[in-house]
Amino acid sequence: MTDPGQLEVAGLCGSLRAASYNRSALQAAGQLMPAGMNLRVASFVEIPIYCADEQERAWPSAVLALGDAIAQADAVLICSPEYNFSVPGGLKNALDWLSRLPRQPFKGKPVAIMGAATGPVGTARMQYDLRRILQFLDAQVLLKPEIFIGNAKAKFDDEGKLVDETTLKFIGDQMTALERLIRREQAVNGAG
Repeated sequence: MTDPGQLEVAGLCGSLRAASYNRSALQAAGQLMPAGMNLRVASFVEIPIYCADEQERAWPSAVLALGDAIAQADAVLICSPEYNFSVPGGLKNALDWLSRLPRQPFKGKPVAIMGAATGPVGTARMQYDLRRILQFLDAQVLLKPEIFIGNAKAKFDDEGKLVDETTLKFIGDQMTALERLIRREQAVNGAG
């Protein structure tokens, strides 16, 4: 955690693509955060596929680094596409590894979810599955507002920047709600 005046949010992009709509939406969220909130995007690209044998030999450094980034943050923002009606494999793999850490980084952690997809329903099914996983990890998932960025091609410009004003407003509202959830959790737990 950081000083009480500054809130650190660890960002996770569920897509590995450099030009992902979700990476752009995550960046937009960072710019729309209330004053005093800061987004730091963490990566799970270097995390190997989960194998208990690997865990018994030694924890991969990429897993430990991601666990530390989440544990030290005041909250987490996950922005992810939907693959085959669910959570992308890379993100799910990272969460599987993190669930095995002795010190659970998501325990009690405020988490907001959003996602962009080219289809009309956005990432509704992925978010449903992700909420169940985060519930198992004992995270405090922000319930509303939900951000489903459907028909993404129409909401991002040719450079990949999110330009849809309605979506940007919803994201700003979600970041304000995340700040309130963080402050509430800090008050309950005596932190901050």
